Amino acid sequence: MRNKGIPALVCAGLMAGAAALGGAAPAAAQPAPARQGGPAAPDIRERLERIPGMTVVSVADKEGHPFYTLTYRQPVDHRRPHGATFTQRATLWHKATDKPTVLYTGGYTLAGGTASLTKLIDANQVSVEHRYFAESRPSGAAGDDWSKMTVQQEAADEHRLTRALRAVERGKWLGTGSSKGGMTATYHERFHPGDLDAVVAFVAPDDADNRDDSGYERFFRTVGTQECRDGLNAVQREMLVRRDALLPTFEAEAKAAGHTFDATLGTTDRAYEFAVLDQVWNFWQSGTAADCATVPDAKKATDDELYSWSKKHGFSVYHDQELGTNGTGPYYRQAATQLGWADLKFKHLADVRHHPDVYQPNSVLPAAMRGSYENRTVADVDRWVRTRGTRMMFVYGENDPWSAEKFTPSRHDSYRYVVPGANHGASIAKLPQADQAKAVATIKRWAGVQ
Repeated sequence: MRNKGIPALVCAGLMAGAAALGGAAPAAAQPAPARQGGPAAPDIRERLERIPGMTVVSVADKEGHPFYTLTYRQPVDHRRPHGATFTQRATLWHKATDKPTVLYTGGYTLAGGTASLTKLIDANQVSVEHRYFAESRPSGAAGDDWSKMTVQQEAADEHRLTRALRAVERGKWLGTGSSKGGMTATYHERFHPGDLDAVVAFVAPDDADNRDDSGYERFFRTVGTQECRDGLNAVQREMLVRRDALLPTFEAEAKAAGHTFDATLGTTDRAYEFAVLDQVWNFWQSGTAADCATVPDAKKATDDELYSWSKKHGFSVYHDQELGTNGTGPYYRQAATQLGWADLKFKHLADVRHHPDVYQPNSVLPAAMRGSYENRTVADVDRWVRTRGTRMMFVYGENDPWSAEKFTPSRHDSYRYVVPGANHGASIAKLPQADQAKAVATIKRWAGVQ
């Protein structure tokens, strides 16, 4: 499944190198000086405040330029624009109105960092919080209506925000994001192709057919060396073979941390098995082939050695406190209904599993957030990207399980690069020199900069 922060069931949306390379804006609020190429900061603020539904919450200085924290009123259902509304959080780092603007979508909560693309082309940056995450969730009954947590609705959110802010930032606009953020930027481009001048998506999974996980299965049969794969599988299996000995430690740690499982996975046994199933995925998502040297001999390792190594290399616990409406739950809702998930077979674990149905996103959702899957949306996006997408770039990591099912770009000025040996932190900076030069030249051409 994936990620849960940076583990598995959720796809990790904040991996360094792909998107968030800088820190959050400083808290001190002071106006930035005027810059050549654009109006002074007070004039920009006035323009922002004239946008219907836009509120400037605060302004701070970031590297000598104004950094605006914003809220924007959005329809809960864009098919009924005059119905219930909610406020979506966003930020604008403004440098100059004639510079390009990067629309950075983290795919989860509001990201405070600087996207690599922003640094590359010295752009303005708009960051947006995904609907139903953190403070961008409707209040009251509308906030509990998860039918409005869809790819199409979020794309419509970003469409309205982009069109509104284009009145302020008038240069080229490029969308970007990593992992779920890259997926979100791709969905925006598919449903509103007139908004952005280009899209650069990092490690964005494309689960075009949720019934076919052969790409993921093939990845785990071929990644790294046979020795490393065998060692990881043996550790994973031994964690379940020794379940009776290790479960008390798992339960004691959960109790000490205040973690419960009643509302989601249900029992500590199910939660333990789920964490074990995620281990190998997480090992490759965040680690490298160099980490293979640390894999213990599963048969010879003591219980403490086995458990301790696993906790440092992929054993990540899913619990009620971070899986509901205010945590990563909204992601799993999307995975369960539209984005899909890797339903791995785990043939080497068949005889030591207790819960063959547990490895799917509804398992980690409260009952009120669970949903039924439909494949039409992601299949449509996949077809559109392959046949009609224009000025789109996808960057993947060779050893990243999320990159096992990739978007295939069209021939319309669109490209795909794979970083050798890279995990979920794949970036343009890690590409071989020739590929890196081509990718940078393409992006700068799209952005209209030297």
